[in-house]
Formats: sequence, structure tokens, C-alpha cells
Amino acid sequence: MAGRSLGRQFGWLWAAYTVSTFGTWLGFGAFPLIAILVLHAGPVEVSLLSAVGLAVGAVVATPLGPWVEFRRKRPVMVTMDLIRFAALMSVPAASALGWLTFTQLVVVSVVAAAAGIAFKAASGAYLKALIPRADLLVANGRFEATTWTATVVGPPLGNAAIGLFGPVTTVAADAISYLLSAVGVGAIGGGEPRPARTDGPRLRAGDLPNGWRYILTHPALRPLFFNTILVNGLIMATSPLLAVLMLDRLGFAPWQYGLAFGAPCVGGLIGSRLAHRLVTRFGPHKVLLTAGALRACWPIGLAFIGPGTAGLVLVIAVQLGLVTCVGVFNPVFATYRLDRTATDRVARTLSAWSVTSNATIAAMTALWGLLANITSPRTAIAIAGLLILTTPLLLPRTRPHHTTRHEQELAPSRT
Repeated sequence: MAGRSLGRQFGWLWAAYTVSTFGTWLGFGAFPLIAILVLHAGPVEVSLLSAVGLAVGAVVATPLGPWVEFRRKRPVMVTMDLIRFAALMSVPAASALGWLTFTQLVVVSVVAAAAGIAFKAASGAYLKALIPRADLLVANGRFEATTWTATVVGPPLGNAAIGLFGPVTTVAADAISYLLSAVGVGAIGGGEPRPARTDGPRLRAGDLPNGWRYILTHPALRPLFFNTILVNGLIMATSPLLAVLMLDRLGFAPWQYGLAFGAPCVGGLIGSRLAHRLVTRFGPHKVLLTAGALRACWPIGLAFIGPGTAGLVLVIAVQLGLVTCVGVFNPVFATYRLDRTATDRVARTLSAWSVTSNATIAAMTALWGLLANITSPRTAIAIAGLLILTTPLLLPRTRPHHTTRHEQELAPSRT
């Protein structure tokens, strides 16, 4: 079932997602490297580049959710891809002319973040309308497998390209991937009706919080919202602290650091391939709850990293366990969220979710940096690990009274 074709239109959508995802991971970390190597920025500026891009991008994207909801989704996706292409290509162009500045990097990161949120909102709504409910988990599993494959392959290739041609090269490759993605989305073809507004012809200020209002009043989505926002925020907040701990305090070589966080990504590919089989056997709610709880058990282990081979093996083992659980959880969660969201609320819901996630990651990254400065990177990592252990309490503990057709089709047979 997981290997069957989902049709030509989904094939083009998947191809567009694949090329842009590989481009993103090929250029992963390029902006900080450009800031350091080309613009000679200090640690404060590099931290601001990451935090401001996420935070301001989330603010800029806030009105885009309601705007996307009432427009055809494919043209929105193409437009956002072209915006990201133009924004990112301005970096190598300015660098070649000697005009590149730190301010431009910040602006480009903001534009790319906002366009990415709008694209995700439009693509989620489009996917739900494109394929039957029973195939949503298969589709999301393929997207998840693609993400983890790109995570394994992209950064090593990107680092090699940076070493040979400089960091600006991978930004150009990332930009071109969005141009190719726009071509792929455009090639999907087929008609798409324009969504009709039932509450007025224009976007109003009161429309902006509709996505959050829908999430927070939905009994199935509300706990998942708080769970995923906190887990993702706490995991991402400790990422720079782990780099400091391993590369500075414990003396690991850069290649060891890359191996510790690159090799375990194979677990994400394995988990995404297992997700559909597990749901077929145990049902979506049980898999969602179990994988969501298991993924919270691993990060605390990173507080016990020591030097040498034993420390490296510990990091790889912890990351492998975490990433495998995430690989199972993410496609089941994405399917559950789409299935539980009304068709005319998908874009606003996904946009609000992404805006909150980006803003939370930015805030927690800054807060945990301050905490590490007051205490130590190891202590801050331990505190984050302890807090993550509490997040399974936010998962939906009981099966909702309403069972969707998708859940009925995937539920284990009882004979």
C-alpha cells in the first residue's frame, strides 16, 4: 500500500517538494558561514541572524494564512517559490558585485521564512484536496522520508561545495531548487476552483487570529499544538549549545560533530517507512501517542555527553533513537492534523501553527543561550531535556469521540 502510485499530480507535487528540500539541506548553515567568512560577523550578529529571521518572518507571515485560505493554492505555491528564488539569488549576485551586507542577509532570511510559512499552508491545503483521505498517511510518509534522505545527503555535499567554491555557491543552489520547485508545481496541471468567502470579500483585521482560535477551541488539535510547539522549540534551542559543548568544551573535531548528527538521520528514514505499517496494525491514535511519548525520552541523554569515543557513541545512539521516533511521529501527526482540520480552515490553521513554531524556536533559542551563559551549556541542555519529559502529558490521552473515515480505514481489524 505504501509503495503504490498516488497519481501523476501527486508525483509532480512530490518531485517539487523533493528538489526544494534537497536544495534547502544543501544550503543548510550557509548564511552563518557567509556572515562569518565573508562579512566577518561576530557571535552576537550570527545569533541575531538566525533568531531575527525566524521571529520577524513569523510576524510578516501572520496575515498570509487568511490570505492564502481564499486563493487557489497552486498559484500561491508557485509565487512563494519564485519569491524565495529571487530573494536567495540576490545574495550571490550582491556578493559577486561586492555589495553584500549583513542587513541584506537578515532581510533575505525574513523573506524566505515568511514565504516558507505561506507555502506550507498552501501545500497542506492543496494536498488534502488532491488525494483521498486514506492516502494522506502514505503521502506524508513519502514527504517525511524525503526530508530525512535530504538531511543525510545534503549537508555533506553542501560542506564539500563550500570547501571547493565558497558558501555563496550553496545559496545559489538552494535558490535554483525553488525555481525548479515552481516549475514542478506548475506542471501538476488540472483545474482548481477558487475558494469562496462566506464572511465578506476582503481580508479584515479580525481574520488574523482565526487560525489560532480554531486550534485552541478544537479538542483534538489543541493538545497537539502545545505538544509539538514545545518539543520542537526545546530541541532546536539546545542545538547551538550542543555545538558549543562538543566542539569547544569537549574537543570534538568538526567531522565528528557532523557524524554525530548526520548518521542518525537514517533513523528518520526508517521511522517514516514504518509509520504506515504501524498505523495499519495499531491505529493512528495509539501510534501518535506512543511515538510522541517515546520521542520525549531521548534528549535528556545529551546532558551526559563525555569526551572521546564513548561520548561520540552516546550522541549517535541518543540522536538515532530520537530521530527514529520523530520519523514515525511526524507523518502520523501531519495526517491527523489535516484529517481533523475543516477543509476551509486548513491554510489558516497550518499558517498559525508554523508562525507559532518559528516564533517559539526563536524565543527559546535566545532564552536558552542566556541560560547557558548564566549556568553552563550542559546544565541548559539538561533543563531542556527534563522539560521535554513532561510534554507527553499534552498529547491527546483518549481517542476522540468522532472517528474520521480515514481512521476507520486504517484502524486494525478486530475479528
